[in-house]
Amino acid sequence: MIKGVIFDMDGVLIDARDWHYLALNQALEIFGISINYERHLEEFDGLPTRTKLNILSKENNLPEILHPIVNEIKQDRTLRLAAANCFPLPNIISAVSYLSHMNLKIGVATNSIRETTIAMLSYSQLIEYFDCIVTNSEIQEPKPHPEIYITACKQLGLKPAEVLVVEDNENGIKAAKAAGCLVHPVDNPGEVHLDELMGYL
Repeated sequence: MIKGVIFDMDGVLIDARDWHYLALNQALEIFGISINYERHLEEFDGLPTRTKLNILSKENNLPEILHPIVNEIKQDRTLRLAAANCFPLPNIISAVSYLSHMNLKIGVATNSIRETTIAMLSYSQLIEYFDCIVTNSEIQEPKPHPEIYITACKQLGLKPAEVLVVEDNENGIKAAKAAGCLVHPVDNPGEVHLDELMGYL
């Protein structure tokens, strides 16, 4: 029996995939490095910034000592884009609020850092509905490792088999399945519909 629902954030609750792409390219521009959009979608989407920078350092001789600076610029640009573009989506608000009113445990598990996560959930007027928020800042191994979903389940006080995860990319789906959760895949926030989620309950 499903007793809780955990949502990924970027690409599920909030359509932020392009923001991360633009922000990282802006941060890398001074070093003459860029990521094309196709590669972003196929390889980098859903990965934490530190993982992306490790990959790019091996390919472009970007010194690791510069990672904190690049990351700081990237996070600043992401927050600026979120402030300008993040707003409540009716289908998301209705789904999350109804699940909460059903007394289901509701969580977020995201590879984004905590500062960015809290800002985006606040801008989108979702933050009040969640019983737990687990971010890249609180774990050792990001998705596709299952740690983040195992941690979120523990914080909700539920077994993974009692939890439905809503995910949009392969790394997150792998993480949720490896944790032992049931997974409902979507391609973007527009595909998150209450009636489909209710089919699992």
